Amino acid sequence: MKKKEGEIDVLQEAVIRPMRKEDIFQVSQIEKLSFPTPWSCGIFSSELDKKNFTFYYVMEYQDEVIAYTGYWKLANEAHLVNLAVYPAFRRKGLGSKLLKYVLEKAQNQGLDTITLEVRRFNLAAQKFYERFDFKKVAIRPGYYVETGEDALVYWKNI
Repeated sequence: MKKKEGEIDVLQEAVIRPMRKEDIFQVSQIEKLSFPTPWSCGIFSSELDKKNFTFYYVMEYQDEVIAYTGYWKLANEAHLVNLAVYPAFRRKGLGSKLLKYVLEKAQNQGLDTITLEVRRFNLAAQKFYERFDFKKVAIRPGYYVETGEDALVYWKNI
């Protein structure tokens, strides 16, 4: 897709930085638009307090948070717990840029694998992670308690 003259390239202009407490409201808005059982502001606040265990990042564009992600550091592995992009900014490569960033961060911390869960029926997310060579390794029956939906466990060496 060719960019129109004068159009700003969001992918190039967006900046990734560590999430701060003041980002939580915007992050929670993206969370509500992205997941059937969104995390509360309180959960995000608690997550940010867990130094050296949780690592959260936001993608900012024109002073607005448009995407976020986070992972837990467990021994030699990263566990990706969230990745979401504000709906109006989806399908522009921002999720890919954010995932690549996190993979590099985790690798720089000496972590050698990354894992995550995806809802069994979230085919778009499955295709997204498979493009980055994540492999399905297990099923967690009824993992999503609120719906009883199974989770597919993905794993990747980094």
